[in-house]
Amino acid sequence: MTTTSAPNRATPSRSRRVIAITLAIIAALVVGFFVFANLYADWLWYDQLGYEGVLLTQWIARVVMFAIGFLGMAFPVWGAIQLAYRLRPVYARLSSQLDRYQEVVEPLRRLAMWGIPIFFGFFAGFAASAQWETTWLWFNGVATDTVDPEFGLDTGFYLFAMPFYSAVLGFVSAVLLVCLLVTALVSYLYGSVRIGQRELRISKAARIQLAVLAGLYILVQGASLWLDRYKTLVEPGALGRITGAGYTETQAVIPGQTILAIVAALVAVLFFVTAVIGRWRYPLIATGLLIVSAIVVGVGYPWVVNTFQVRPNQLSLDGPYYERNLEGTKAAYGIDTLEKMPFEAETDAEAGQLREDAETTAQIRIMDPGVVSPAVRQLEQYRSYYQFQDPLDVDRYMIDGKSQDTIVSVRELNMNQLGAAASSWESTSLIYTHGYGIVAAAGNERTTDGEPVFLERGIPSSGFLTQQEGFQPRVYFGEFSPTYSIVGAPEGSDPVELDYPRGTDEGSNETRTTFKGDGGPSVGNVFNRLIYALKFQSEQILFSDGVNEESQILYDRDPLTRVRKAAPYLELDSDPYPSVVDGRIVWIVDGYTLSDKYPYSTQVSLQQAIADSNNTAPRFSLDDINYIRNSVKATVDAYDGSVTLYAWDEEDPILQAWQKIYPSTVKSIDDMSAELMSHVRYPTDLFKVQRAMIGVYHVDDARSFYNQDNRWQTPNDPQNDQRLQPPYYLTMQMPGQEAPSFSMFTTFIPSSEGAARNVLMGYLAVDSDAGSEAGVKSEDYGKLRMLEIAADTPVPGPGQVQNTFDSDPTIADQINVLQLGSSEVRNGNLLTLPVGGGLLYVQPVFVQSTGGTQLPLLQKVLVSFGTDVAFEDTLQEALDALFGGESGASTGDADVTPTPGPTPTPEPTPTPEPGETAEPTPPADEYEAALQEARQALLDREAALQRGDWAAFGEADDRLTEAVEKLIELGG
Repeated sequence: MTTTSAPNRATPSRSRRVIAITLAIIAALVVGFFVFANLYADWLWYDQLGYEGVLLTQWIARVVMFAIGFLGMAFPVWGAIQLAYRLRPVYARLSSQLDRYQEVVEPLRRLAMWGIPIFFGFFAGFAASAQWETTWLWFNGVATDTVDPEFGLDTGFYLFAMPFYSAVLGFVSAVLLVCLLVTALVSYLYGSVRIGQRELRISKAARIQLAVLAGLYILVQGASLWLDRYKTLVEPGALGRITGAGYTETQAVIPGQTILAIVAALVAVLFFVTAVIGRWRYPLIATGLLIVSAIVVGVGYPWVVNTFQVRPNQLSLDGPYYERNLEGTKAAYGIDTLEKMPFEAETDAEAGQLREDAETTAQIRIMDPGVVSPAVRQLEQYRSYYQFQDPLDVDRYMIDGKSQDTIVSVRELNMNQLGAAASSWESTSLIYTHGYGIVAAAGNERTTDGEPVFLERGIPSSGFLTQQEGFQPRVYFGEFSPTYSIVGAPEGSDPVELDYPRGTDEGSNETRTTFKGDGGPSVGNVFNRLIYALKFQSEQILFSDGVNEESQILYDRDPLTRVRKAAPYLELDSDPYPSVVDGRIVWIVDGYTLSDKYPYSTQVSLQQAIADSNNTAPRFSLDDINYIRNSVKATVDAYDGSVTLYAWDEEDPILQAWQKIYPSTVKSIDDMSAELMSHVRYPTDLFKVQRAMIGVYHVDDARSFYNQDNRWQTPNDPQNDQRLQPPYYLTMQMPGQEAPSFSMFTTFIPSSEGAARNVLMGYLAVDSDAGSEAGVKSEDYGKLRMLEIAADTPVPGPGQVQNTFDSDPTIADQINVLQLGSSEVRNGNLLTLPVGGGLLYVQPVFVQSTGGTQLPLLQKVLVSFGTDVAFEDTLQEALDALFGGESGASTGDADVTPTPGPTPTPEPTPTPEPGETAEPTPPADEYEAALQEARQALLDREAALQRGDWAAFGEADDRLTEAVEKLIELGG
């Protein structure tokens, strides 16, 4: 018999080990360098912006919290494993199965003793680092000097301390639970805990360790139950009608939680006693009683109270708590100062009725920012690589001593429209770097053709803004800026960046410029170029000759992105808008501080409250909120990207806490210039949230709140019945105001489960003018005024008015004329104004081509008052027709004679009296011939417009006018 011995395993060569180790080190260095490059790029960006303290605070806080979380989990778990192993019985009899387990585990014991704590420690560290904001807010929290009505605690406890205590208790519970599990596992593997022959044997050391850990865990659960008492003030009540503790909570839930917390503490004491005397019966029985008590006291008793006491007597028992909710909600959303006044709306239109409201009617906006954007693009774009916001923004300026409402937009780059030849890296990164100029048009005026009346326009810019000293028209930072641009060059070198084109043709000469500001990190050295080549995955940054020692790289250029990075604790308004302040184009951004922990305040979904036909899909990190403040106004300079934060609501406790966390990042309102004050406005998103709450919380007593018989809602947009109607800015004078002011308004109709009854119940306006004195907020800024419309005089809502407009046969005939050829009619925003003792509706009507060049032109204006409707070429004519031939109003288009000529409402054919003969009807073929002439003239006019043939355009326009006048004569 022969045997063959197994060959010896080949010993790995030393060179292989060296190669493997070397490759691992290289891989680690590469990964580490990429991580470093990303962090260093962030540091360069923040350092250049002047907010490096923000980034440093975040880094330090995350590292500290990670270390606390890692050590807080890893050290106790390591201690529990070590203690359980070292105190194992030396001569314990083990079963054969445990012996096999030990054979498997023993070779890995040392690795497990260190690996398990490290494993759990990393998870805990990352979880703790995510809670750094909660921790820092607790540490820097401030008192609000407002106490809750149940426990008498300062509301700052709920905003700052309660979230922190909840996070700490959750973390400690997790640590104790893991320690308990690993102790039990190690004790079982090494014989400290033996199960067999229907008995459980636990060594003394294991008993002490397990009992102490169990006692501590139960004690922490008791503390959590005690904290849960305070959480009832920020959670929905038993019946779900209010947020906050109601009768059931105060009389059953809170006392039950108090009892359970005390019982849990007693059970924990029994576990500690067991650690000494070794009797498990008492704590186990007590634990069972605790569970039973939790079911009876925590669930059963509140159900009994709610079912047999509260539901049959809900108003009388819950009434005081409804009052608490009314007060808390109004305070948390800033609607506690709502000024309400009854309004008996006039519905009959009489001559001269608008004379006292002439200042309001003079500023009625007939240029809809959401409709005229294509017109601005066609008239002001100049090149395909420019674009404008859609919809346009709304602002106001002082012109010749008078406030003028305007629609505005900056001319930004559209890199997607560059031709293939201009899409190289050099073009997109070095040449096409910025937009140019701001366009402003009067909101209340129109040309004879229905185009906007521009107050600032053109390339190079011209208008009232350009006349300001030191005006800077270049837009390097905007909503559509390129991902990154490299700018800057040594003094005396030839400019590379395209500044603006000269001439009207694509091949015309171009003016070049060089960026002179400080807008981005330097890429003037090889190391920084390497960092950004890695960040943007672009080797051209590293090797291009266009990058020099003075080069800067501009990125993260969107205003919202820049403010969000400079102030990461803010939720930002979805509508930043450009203004010219002290000769600079700046983006003005509103920032909010939010919370979902304000006592007795009802939560609202931020996404649902803000969504409307202008903003269909907002996204927020904290959606369900019950507290909001417009705490910060921010500006972003469009030329150099500098971000400035101003403390707008210095009384906001959340802002005060963040100012302690990020010191010296927010300036006082005293630093705001007079011109900046004149352009800030009441923010749109805040107003939307407030109107969502006012629909329910405009009542003042518990009975009305309980009955829900006066609940309102925002009507749907007449142009999009699936979305809410957005609020609008207008300069107007509310009843009770001494003079018109720049305001934002919305309307309310009755709320219902099905189709809402479309009559007006309320009209809400907020004074949006902050004044024009440096550092001083206008006394009336932010004042909410509500007109409560008397139910006995129904006023049609926006939906009714739009339906009247759409179904009126006379108006429909004129719309058909406007839609001749390849034209379509677009209705503008339906505005509601409290003038003439009633509510006036105004809707501009635009006409544009259905294809090709789209140039919406204002052709008609609809007005409605009560049940009367007028439809004329200008707002002035429409108001005069509506109010007996002379309204007394003064409008921005009063001096305009539209082209084509007016299309008045045809006189109805009178019904002949008996014995009389009716006037003959014009022949049908004559009417059709005139209609065909108008249709062909409109087609010719559109074609001439698209090819830029203005002579042909004028000739076709004359033919169209003649044809329309002929149709009018024929009664068409």
